[in-house]
Amino acid sequence: MGKRIVAIGAVLLALGFAQAHADPVKIRAAWVAIANWPAIWMAKKDLAVHYGKSYTFEPIHFVGTPPMITAIANNQVEIGDLAFSTLPIAVENAGLDDIRVIASDFEDGYDGYHTTQFEVLKDGPIHKVEDLKGRVVATNAEGAAVDITMKAMLHQHGLEPNRDYTEIEAPFPAMKSILAEKKADLISAVPPFVFDPGLTAIARTLFTSKQAIGESQFIVLTAREPFIEAHRAALVDFLEDTLRIAHWYMDPKNHPAVEQIMAQLTKQPANRFGWVFTKEDFYRDANLVPNLAALQRNVDTTQQLGFVKAKMDVKAHSDLSLLEEAIKRLK
Repeated sequence: MGKRIVAIGAVLLALGFAQAHADPVKIRAAWVAIANWPAIWMAKKDLAVHYGKSYTFEPIHFVGTPPMITAIANNQVEIGDLAFSTLPIAVENAGLDDIRVIASDFEDGYDGYHTTQFEVLKDGPIHKVEDLKGRVVATNAEGAAVDITMKAMLHQHGLEPNRDYTEIEAPFPAMKSILAEKKADLISAVPPFVFDPGLTAIARTLFTSKQAIGESQFIVLTAREPFIEAHRAALVDFLEDTLRIAHWYMDPKNHPAVEQIMAQLTKQPANRFGWVFTKEDFYRDANLVPNLAALQRNVDTTQQLGFVKAKMDVKAHSDLSLLEEAIKRLK
């Protein structure tokens, strides 16, 4: 009996030692713009108490959310920073029925906050949406939230892609040059590029995302259910650290330091970032809780425009229990 107890104790000790020395879970997160949390996360990794222990973190840049879908499907990223448009596309068109919304990145069109702008030349021929008939419009990626928003507004004015206008794709940093060189008559402009003095000197806003689709849960953090089930504890640790980092960024007293971080990440002057994490920026929930009601409306718009055939129940593809646990830890 004594030998059996000793043996059991040795096994338990070995299991405990193995767990204590288990490799941290690798979490790779996709991002598109500097406005996304994964883009600025590593700059404040000193606040992440679990980083390097239960998990590691690597941000990976994409030109738009549609290319993320392939990466998610191939398990090349664990966190997809998906738009309201690419969420249903991932579920239906890519067969990722196991994808779950786990947190919010930002909302567009929230009362009193920034909304995505669609710009034309000040001295150009476009004065109303209908003037875009027969013209060229620029988007960052087919099926991205910015793309869907633009198409929604043009659709409301009787304009359909391929039939009434031509669409080209370009990364956000190139939009100003594309407009200036008249390679497109309409561009999409997001922070920080929308605040570029060079753009504001030549462009004016034809319409905004809020005017096109109202308030939107523009970007959400997502993960696949098998990964959640296998690494729940590490994901909660990650979300706890993400909340801690987000709270630091959103604290007004840290604004001067935030401007310096943004300047370093974008190679632009710090004085161009007075807008960041203010009401000139997109709205971010203090605890990263997504607006599922708005997200449902936005997903419905994506379906109505024909990007997916079936309606999708947003709540059925959400798991906020991890975020709720992380929030409780910080109270």
